[in-house]
Amino acid sequence: MNKANNFQRIRELSYVQKAALAGAVLERMLPNYGLFTEATGFGDETVLRSALNVCWEKLMLPKSKISLEKQVEKVEPLVPELTDFDMFGTYLAIDTATALLGFMHGMMAKDDQEFVSIAKISQATVARYIEFLLESEGVEPDNKLVREHPLMQYEIEVLGELIDFVEQNGRVTPESVRELKALAVADGQTNIGLELN
Repeated sequence: MNKANNFQRIRELSYVQKAALAGAVLERMLPNYGLFTEATGFGDETVLRSALNVCWEKLMLPKSKISLEKQVEKVEPLVPELTDFDMFGTYLAIDTATALLGFMHGMMAKDDQEFVSIAKISQATVARYIEFLLESEGVEPDNKLVREHPLMQYEIEVLGELIDFVEQNGRVTPESVRELKALAVADGQTNIGLELN
C-alpha cells in the first residue's frame, strides 16, 4: 500500500473516524516522549497521557463538559526546545507533543485537517529516525532509502491496518475505541520500533 493511498483513505473517513484514528496514531507516539523524559528529566509523560485520555473521553462523550483548553495549557510548557537538548530524542518528544496539541486543537475547532496531520507527523518522525540511523551507519539518506526502509514500510502497513479497522467498524463506539487502542499498541512498540516495556 503506498503512502498517498493511506492519506487519501484518511481524508474519506468521517470526522469522528478521523479523530479516533489520530488518537490511535498518538498511542504509538506517546512512549517516545516518555523515553525522552527518562533520559533528560524534562517534561512529564503522565501529563500527556492524561491529556490523550481526556481526548478519548471527549470523543466518546462530545456533550461532556471536559475542558480541552485546560489540557492544552498543561501540555504546552512540556514541549522541549530543540536548542536545550543535544540528543536525537528531542525531535521525537517535540513531534509527539506537537501532534497531541494538534489533536486537541482539532477537537476544539472541529477541524479534521488536524487529525490527518497527525498521521503525517508520525510518518515524518519515522523518516527522521531512519535518516538518523542511516547517518550513524555512514550512509547518506535519500528518499528512496527512507521510503523502502523496513521501519517506514512497517509504519505505512500499521497505519493501513488502523484505517482498515476504522473503516470496517463504521460507527465509533466505546467498544470499537477500546479495540482500536489495543490494536494500535498490540505489537508492543512505538512508531519508530522502540519496544514498550
